[in-house]
Amino acid sequence: MNWEQLLSLKRQGDTSKRLRKEQDDTRLGFEVDYDRIIFSAAFRSLQDKTQVIPLSKTDFVHNRLTHSLEVSVVGRSLGRIVGKQIIAKYPHLQEVHGYQANDFGAIVAAAALSHDIGNPPFGHSGEKAIGEYFKTGNGLQYKEHLTEKQWQDLIDFEGNANGFSVLASSREGIEGGLRISYATLGAFMKYPKESLPQKPTQKICDKKYGFFQQDKEFFVEVANELGLISNKSGNDIGFERHPLAYLVEAADDICYTIIDFEDGINLGLIQEEYALEYLIKLVKNGIDTKKYNELITKEDRISYLRALAIGSLINDAVAVFMENEKAILAGDFPFALMDKSQYKAQMNDIIQISIKNVYQSKEVIQKEVMGYKIINNLLDSFCTAYNKKENGTASNYDELLLKLLPERFQFQRENLYDRLLHICHFVSLLTDGKALELYKTIQANKS
Repeated sequence: MNWEQLLSLKRQGDTSKRLRKEQDDTRLGFEVDYDRIIFSAAFRSLQDKTQVIPLSKTDFVHNRLTHSLEVSVVGRSLGRIVGKQIIAKYPHLQEVHGYQANDFGAIVAAAALSHDIGNPPFGHSGEKAIGEYFKTGNGLQYKEHLTEKQWQDLIDFEGNANGFSVLASSREGIEGGLRISYATLGAFMKYPKESLPQKPTQKICDKKYGFFQQDKEFFVEVANELGLISNKSGNDIGFERHPLAYLVEAADDICYTIIDFEDGINLGLIQEEYALEYLIKLVKNGIDTKKYNELITKEDRISYLRALAIGSLINDAVAVFMENEKAILAGDFPFALMDKSQYKAQMNDIIQISIKNVYQSKEVIQKEVMGYKIINNLLDSFCTAYNKKENGTASNYDELLLKLLPERFQFQRENLYDRLLHICHFVSLLTDGKALELYKTIQANKS
């Protein structure tokens, strides 16, 4: 892979090449990506989607929107620092093509901003709930009518693939979704493969999948435009990662490790004493002991340690990336950056205590159970009504139910796979609160 190709400004539908040296620096294409994402309805809905504590009204707790903004900030820093070093290493990128160090930061920031844009309500349990509706619920009836890969898309519903659809899928009157630059789409694509075969290797890029069958053609177009390295054969499609996808992943890893831990402490689920014990190894080279001891509130003390810890991890991630940049460009780095961090053991310790005290807390489990029930009910109600309408057997109730769909989801799909994925897409873009409201409406009608 080469950086000029990887930094493509091309957008879906372009008929001519976009050159960096011809860009208006006051309205740079990569920054346009950020703007389009932040103004999108799908991004806005993240303000009422679970990060750790579902449906929590506690001021301390992060939701998907605040988490995404924080990941974007960390990603921008990672991108800018790496960009500065890449430009120094390959000066022709700037001298000939006009690329700047901050371009890297803009790409990573936009991709990081959208990294959770396809996640369903109720956190990762939402993904599992959608998959289990088809795998073990009433959705099992559709299996014999779908191809193996189409079925796998549904039973292993993946937020990353759904996010690619949000960013890039055409719909009635809107070609190319948000029309994001191919460079940003490449950085977004953490798992550039289709749903089958599952985990064919231990490489980080094969851990999950990154696109649905309906988006396959455009996904391959983006990958080829960027010069990503194909790593599958026959009818299977998969690629090595875009190098900047490693930075997006690192930004997410850093934020959820440190900030979920911070949430746990501020909520009283983790004792404050753990903060210094677990974070001190990350911040020992930068902590101002006098300043720390002068901080009066727990919130301020934890905030100070969190900021120092994130700074340490950013610098370490950059070091790992640059040490392995040649291998990454060759498609020969099968790890996440933080897996090779000098702080890997400390991060694992923090994650384990968060799992025990936060992710497995009674409140989280109760809300995840609720999420399963809600998502199963919504999928069953809307999939049944939507397919009955296509088959000409819809009842008056089915017709009324479909009127609850937003206007852009009321268009019919002839193909069963497209219809089922269409409803999954609708449910996935609901906020936690809207999903609960719809569920109550449907249940009230049944009682």
